[in-house]
Amino acid sequence: MSDSDGLDPAVIGEGDAPPIEEAPYKVLFEANKCFGAGKCAAVSENWEMDLTSGMARPVAFFFGEDDLAHNVAAAEACPAKKGRGVIHVVNRRTDEEVAPDPEGDGTISVDW
Repeated sequence: MSDSDGLDPAVIGEGDAPPIEEAPYKVLFEANKCFGAGKCAAVSENWEMDLTSGMARPVAFFFGEDDLAHNVAAAEACPAKKGRGVIHVVNRRTDEEVAPDPEGDGTISVDW
C-alpha cells in the first residue's frame, strides 16, 4: 500500500468489530487474490472452502488468543502472491501484522 492511497488497512472492519479486549486479533483477507489452493482450510478451523466459488473464506474475522496459532498457520500456508499470502493476521492492539509479515517489521502487507 502506498501512502497516496489514503486507506489504512489497520482500520478495515473496525466499525463492526468486537472490543479489542474480547478479540485482539483480526484477519485481513485479500479475497480477490485467492486462487483456491485450500491450504488455509487444511491447517485452520477458521478457514473453509466455498464450494460454489472455489475460494477460501474465514468463518470469523476477529478472534482471541485461543485462535491465534491456527490463523497464523493459515496465513503462513497461503501460497498466493508468490508466497506473500492473501491472509493477514493483525494484532489490533498494535496494528502490526503478525503473519505472514514478509517484511519482518509488522507492516501490514496488503496489496490493493
